[in-house]
Amino acid sequence: MGLRVIVAALERMGHETVSCPTIVLSNHPRYPQCAGRAVAPEVLVEMFAALDANGLLADVDAVLTGYLPSAAHVAAAADLISRVRNRRPEALVVCDPVFGDDPSGLFLPESVAEAVRDRLLPLADVVKPNRFELSYLSGRPVTTPAEAVSAARSLNRPVVLASSIPHGDRALANVVVTAGRAAYASVGREEGVPRGTGDILGALLTGHLAAGRDAFESASRAVAGAGRMIAASRGHSELQLADSAAWQASDVPALTDIAG
Repeated sequence: MGLRVIVAALERMGHETVSCPTIVLSNHPRYPQCAGRAVAPEVLVEMFAALDANGLLADVDAVLTGYLPSAAHVAAAADLISRVRNRRPEALVVCDPVFGDDPSGLFLPESVAEAVRDRLLPLADVVKPNRFELSYLSGRPVTTPAEAVSAARSLNRPVVLASSIPHGDRALANVVVTAGRAAYASVGREEGVPRGTGDILGALLTGHLAAGRDAFESASRAVAGAGRMIAASRGHSELQLADSAAWQASDVPALTDIAG
């Protein structure tokens, strides 16, 4: 989900895109009515094999995984990552877990969350969980930015950007963590914004990292872009990508370092 937004954002940031939708839906599933179906994992594997046979994976700069409706889809994503790295070992792998959220918890079967943890997490250079997903993946409580740092480091991944971390009564922190530094950008809680802002945050982060920026500048720019997207989308039924120019955001927030 959020595929159209992700592809459009990355294209506008100057990156070639190859998109493989794992599910095709009429609209976001949190609307009262929704129709569609998942793309069979074996079909995805066939698509990946064709891309590989045509030599199209040799130019891939980054793989961003997102909504994977079954454990078999997670296995297909792992297959794609293996194929890309066989052709381009330096390709960046970003894992957006997309299996749960607050306040409802898991919205996919637990087998999916376990497969993401066990199959995709070890392959990822960058992980972009929300608060619930970070707590699930780490097995630790995450109620503050400091707890997010501890949980993120327990994943043993080079970069973690954890979103929607509670920070005061009306704010949320986006916490970026590496082995040597941890910092956050705080944003206000928003109401009346379409779903998919986490998708755009992951897409923007991936694009800035692929452009050669470091984790902290990339996170700052991604947070700024997502903020611009939110501002442009208030009151609309879907995200207003064209109006927001999120990938061009210049109002980049300064990060606040977290000790420890």
